[in-house]
Amino acid sequence: MEKKIDRRSFVQKSSLGSTGMLLVPGNLLSSFKSHKAQIEIPINAHLWIYASKFPPDWDCTPVLDTVFSDLSYAGIHGVELMEGQLRHNDSVQRLKGLTEKYGLPVSGSSYGVGFKMWDVAQHKTIMEDIKTVVPRLAEVGGRTFGISVGGKKDGLKTEAELDVQATLLKKVRSVCEDNGVEANLHNHTYEVENDMHDLRGTLARIPDFKLGPDLNWLIRGGVDPVDFINAYGPQIVYLHIRDQYKDGTWSEYVGQGDTDFEPIAAALKAQNFEGKTAIELAFPNNFTPKNELKEDWKMSREFVEKTFGW
Repeated sequence: MEKKIDRRSFVQKSSLGSTGMLLVPGNLLSSFKSHKAQIEIPINAHLWIYASKFPPDWDCTPVLDTVFSDLSYAGIHGVELMEGQLRHNDSVQRLKGLTEKYGLPVSGSSYGVGFKMWDVAQHKTIMEDIKTVVPRLAEVGGRTFGISVGGKKDGLKTEAELDVQATLLKKVRSVCEDNGVEANLHNHTYEVENDMHDLRGTLARIPDFKLGPDLNWLIRGGVDPVDFINAYGPQIVYLHIRDQYKDGTWSEYVGQGDTDFEPIAAALKAQNFEGKTAIELAFPNNFTPKNELKEDWKMSREFVEKTFGW
């Protein structure tokens, strides 16, 4: 399973800069506050940490009540699903019940577990799946769809394979648009390693495709998040936030590790980022957390709010 492999892949810490703070004149304060209220960035949570307990398909449907309960307690704004929770025939009814019970909406879903979008032989199966999960996501209120294209183990993708991948992505985006869902390219390491061969190849073919970068995967793939934000800022509509120590080990909650988030926050501000974001926790193998998971979520959310000004 590609996601499992990538979560243990190599680590390369990025070198990040710093910036100053913008001062707002007193007579503009009220209009600034009004503008800030209009573009408040929702802080959602991706449920990987629960799904990681359910290999090989990573479908945490059996513990969704716990997911919604924990995130509601932590003050999270919305739940980002994985496609596995949307494949059940009763998924819409279940998810609507949980959103009502906990007052916590579904924000969207990630997509791509096990698929290889560069393999034309998989396209029919993928599109059948897309036509199932995307309408269901829309029905439960989800509005973002973060697509992972799948890695290739034996070398870089060829130009022909990148062509095939782009053709499918256009079809997926079209289905999303028909359902009022915004598709974005959600990277793991394989899209951004090797001087971003995979992601650059996709964007060369579909220059206007929206981006939903995972900041930690950028770092682990050797890409400076600040450089990425500066280069692609207008296309970024979604973010994943996770923390790690200097040796690459994931921390238990965001703010506990050594990632320098302040320059990242400054770069987003400079780019007038107005999208959405999700905290995604991930633990090393055989890791025993010291806190209850709902407390890790709460501390992570509080750190993100303080650091990013959301």
